[in-house]
Amino acid sequence: MSLIKQNIKDLLPSSTLLINEKCKDMAKDGKKIYQFGFGQSPFPVPKKIIKALQINAYQKDYLPSKGLLKLRKSISNFLTKKGYLNLNHENIIIGPGSKELMFLLQIVFDGEIILPVPSWVSYAPQAIIAKNKFHWIETNKGSNWHVTPEDIDKIVSKIQSRNKLIILNSPNNPSGTNIHLLKELGEVFTKHNITVLSDEIYSELYFKNNYKSISHFHENTIVSSSLSKWAGAGGWRVGYFAVPNNLIEIFEKLAVLGTETFSAVSSPTQFAAITAYDEDHSEYLNKSKKILKVISNYIYEQLKKINVDIKKPEGGFYLMPDFTKLLNKKFKNSKIFCKILLDETGVAVLPGTDFGFSPHKLIFRLSYVDFNGTAFLKVNDQDITEKNLIIYAPKIVDGIKEIVNFTKKYS
Repeated sequence: MSLIKQNIKDLLPSSTLLINEKCKDMAKDGKKIYQFGFGQSPFPVPKKIIKALQINAYQKDYLPSKGLLKLRKSISNFLTKKGYLNLNHENIIIGPGSKELMFLLQIVFDGEIILPVPSWVSYAPQAIIAKNKFHWIETNKGSNWHVTPEDIDKIVSKIQSRNKLIILNSPNNPSGTNIHLLKELGEVFTKHNITVLSDEIYSELYFKNNYKSISHFHENTIVSSSLSKWAGAGGWRVGYFAVPNNLIEIFEKLAVLGTETFSAVSSPTQFAAITAYDEDHSEYLNKSKKILKVISNYIYEQLKKINVDIKKPEGGFYLMPDFTKLLNKKFKNSKIFCKILLDETGVAVLPGTDFGFSPHKLIFRLSYVDFNGTAFLKVNDQDITEKNLIIYAPKIVDGIKEIVNFTKKYS
């Protein structure tokens, strides 16, 4: 008799963490690896924030489970300055990364979950663990790989529960694209009384400077983010939810579950995070975004030259090429495609099936972070060019050449 609950028997480790460990093992065995599978910021944590952590290393007491009050106020002020409305610092909760808070939300929420295809790899497994019924919405390149109001109208007719939660991620992991129909989606979410979890973990890495949140257009929106991506502090595990007043019931139960699970986020990192949200890091961010944009444009152009179907990224550090038209006669599914690519070239990417796509679509996520971010940030602005990527991001250039040559070989 199994000791494992039925609903989690078939769950596997998170594919993003698994690919990272696999690449480490292959590199130890002497194989040259292009690590395009794991989505970790290549840039160092800003010096001001590191200094704040050093100063607060002595902090040892348990903090309130909801989070340090001063940090919650800092986040509220940070978001208010960016145009977010109706924010109340009392309704902000700090978690050990936003991932844990998302999981607790899935535990709390009584209803059905709507997930766009593509979606981040952990949304669906969390729904399975929480025993939530979930529905996929297929998207396409024409809609920028995001849901449309028409998609929502269709899916709600299949949902029996009064309560519906959709998880949106913009800029998107894995496609790197942004939601463009915010006003229209806000209207349809309101019409159907849909609660939105807006995963905005890459919003500070939007290549333009006019990022807009779905929360500006739909009141029942929980905003989620963290230090992981924009501040390069994934291992610090400091994330937050900002919950609107009319979803206070959800906030209160998240806080209760926090007391019974993670208790409180690390004290030194919470104190350091105040500096992350209070201080101006625009120089660091602007340079980071410029580097990422130059790299993404380079990869986009190289793949377009060989007729790969791809949308130009708009933020974050991912892009999502579709090789179906080019290679569907050579490979049965995306997992086999990615495995052979890794075995033959050392290029590690994640197959589209990890993000909800059907196996026959030869899509993968490419994370373009395999370069020395510390060294690249020291380069003069005028030297951040595609021509200089061979100097400052050689593994990106070489890895893309491997993908191009692999594609030509099998086309």
